[in-house]
Amino acid sequence: MDRAKEAIANSFLNKEENYEDVFKYIDIRWECQLHQPLHAAGHYLNPEIYYSNPSIEDCSEVMKGLLECISRMVPDLATQDKILVELDLYKNSQDLFGTPMAIRQRKTLAPGKNIFFHISLIVVLFLVLSTYF
Repeated sequence: MDRAKEAIANSFLNKEENYEDVFKYIDIRWECQLHQPLHAAGHYLNPEIYYSNPSIEDCSEVMKGLLECISRMVPDLATQDKILVELDLYKNSQDLFGTPMAIRQRKTLAPGKNIFFHISLIVVLFLVLSTYF
């Protein structure tokens, strides 16, 4: 959203009086979306955001949202623990997350096209589904 707002500002030659009303509407609409647990989890699991901002884990809102999503989606405590182990691999750029290809793709591909983003989701889904079958 910040990038979109920057593009809007640039298109108006950064003359705030030309876009300030639009920004108010954007901010009102975005505010109700921004502070949802699912958005926080997506923020954490987006490799471009996560790896370019090492202090993301210091943000209690992001971490609380991530953990809330995990606990809502996965009621089984043993599976939650497995997911946290996988998140530790993600956090420390270990295993597939630390390969040169994964590191290169952090900023070049959108999360929906980033193969390692898909792998992390597949791992989480596998852990969730493996407890039910």
